[in-house]
Amino acid sequence: MKHVACYLKDYPRPQLVRKDWINLNGSWAFGFGGEVNEADALAGSLPRTINVPFSYETQLSGIGDKSMHKTVWYSARIRGKRKKRALLHFEGADYETAVFVNGAYVGAHSGAYTRFSFDVTDYLHEGENILTVRCDDDNHPARVRGKQRWQGESFGCWYVQTTGIWKSVWLEYVGETYLTALKITPDLADYSVRFDAEVNAPDEDTEICFEISFAGKRVQTAKLIAGDMSNSIRVALASEKLTYQHELWSVENPALYDVKITVWKNGALVDEAGSYFGLREYKTAGDKILLNQRPFYARLLLDQGYWQESGLTPPSEEALARDIELAKKMGFNGVRKHQKTEDERYLYYADIMGFTVWCELPSNHWNSDAAAAAVTDEWLAIVRQNYNHPSVVTWVVFNESWGVRNIYANGMQSSLATGLYYLTKSIDPMRPVISNDGWEHAQSDILTLHDYEQNGEKLFRRYDTLQKKTEGSSLNDQPMPFAEGYAYRGQPIMISEFGGTAYVRDTDAGWGYGIGVQNEEEFLSRFGALVGAIDRLDIAGFCYTQITDVEQEVNGLLKADRSPKVPLEEIAKRNRR
Repeated sequence: MKHVACYLKDYPRPQLVRKDWINLNGSWAFGFGGEVNEADALAGSLPRTINVPFSYETQLSGIGDKSMHKTVWYSARIRGKRKKRALLHFEGADYETAVFVNGAYVGAHSGAYTRFSFDVTDYLHEGENILTVRCDDDNHPARVRGKQRWQGESFGCWYVQTTGIWKSVWLEYVGETYLTALKITPDLADYSVRFDAEVNAPDEDTEICFEISFAGKRVQTAKLIAGDMSNSIRVALASEKLTYQHELWSVENPALYDVKITVWKNGALVDEAGSYFGLREYKTAGDKILLNQRPFYARLLLDQGYWQESGLTPPSEEALARDIELAKKMGFNGVRKHQKTEDERYLYYADIMGFTVWCELPSNHWNSDAAAAAVTDEWLAIVRQNYNHPSVVTWVVFNESWGVRNIYANGMQSSLATGLYYLTKSIDPMRPVISNDGWEHAQSDILTLHDYEQNGEKLFRRYDTLQKKTEGSSLNDQPMPFAEGYAYRGQPIMISEFGGTAYVRDTDAGWGYGIGVQNEEEFLSRFGALVGAIDRLDIAGFCYTQITDVEQEVNGLLKADRSPKVPLEEIAKRNRR
């Protein structure tokens, strides 16, 4: 596996890499809210230990308590560095997080799925310091929660909740002036790339310099003045030394450019970071999806990103790469990351391995003005955080009308979906956006339909005409394809959830779609018939449910431990047109 030049193992933010950092994952003091008081917690005196970043509900946390606790406390020891600013990063903590250093309040964050940071320099003293974190989560369905249950037990397709810290925590050391944001936008129209960059203290005496390399050879250099109002520069990538095949990122050849970024103040180097990008274009044109201006048939897997020993948190970096490897071996060229914002290192491996990813908002399940505001804030943070990854090709706002249950006839709810569509476009005009995956679409670049019919021929007949696809079919009882006031306008069509066949050979009970199959032959026959039915339709692709079993769901192609239910090559044989 060929890594980019700036790669550091276990580094949590692969699109902006600095070498001066400390991974704070590991053993922390821990306590539930009902068993500690605040004074003891702020002093670092907590009765338990926990293995961060795994939530207390998981085996790898060392606790494994699946009951709901509204408040959890954490404590760890950290050190500052002389003449360096200390930035404390949380990749993800659910849901309300308050941070203290040496008993002093530093700040708070609300949300579950995005990175947040604090400059803790002024709270640190020489030697050892006490970092304390409090997380509160009331499990209300108004929260952005995805597949986390809000009842006492798992049910249907909702699983055990995730409380508190569930992604990496780390310290990063920087100078007084440093890069705070980097947005990279490739453009195939003229083979160029645009950098939008920001520093914490913009000034005309500060320069941001970019050195672009490909396959170890320098391609271009450029610089911008940090005090410039545009904070943007476009760089041409034309070069006689680089062939067309080597320039473009694709699933067959995931070519990546390396970028070295340096920040200079009054001629002195004050910050240095590494990044990378792929020169690629993914868009819709009529009823086709195009990758690099050529038709692309999306052959996706639904992937909920759960592990039986660690819940939403990957057990290791290698586990992320392994999931992509297994999906590719089964003949898939991408995933729809369902109801989860995955660890950013997954997107890194998708970038370097040539694998497409649909990025989706983890839904709330309750509609109100406050919930709409929270959804908007979290979604825009997700889009900005994952924007630079070439593997991310589509944004999905809502799923199956969750959080907007009356979207079909309720103009306020369809306006929310359409508003988020356009807000996403205001940040990212280069990727397709889906407002409500599955049915009852508002404004959407792709019409996506969900159908768990288990008979391949029946599935084909439901969608064998354009009218059935776009206006609904009397052969099924699914909701309408579009909300009131919206209609088909020629965009690509996909069956973005289907299959979900329960394979129950190795378990006495489990949940899936249709009558479960009992043996390998029956499973492969049904899988082949369903995928074959979709491939006969004149559409842009599909997403099969799903890559692995999850808790009570036994409808994965793999078991929860990632072992195959049937030979992977047999899946791949049936997974081709």
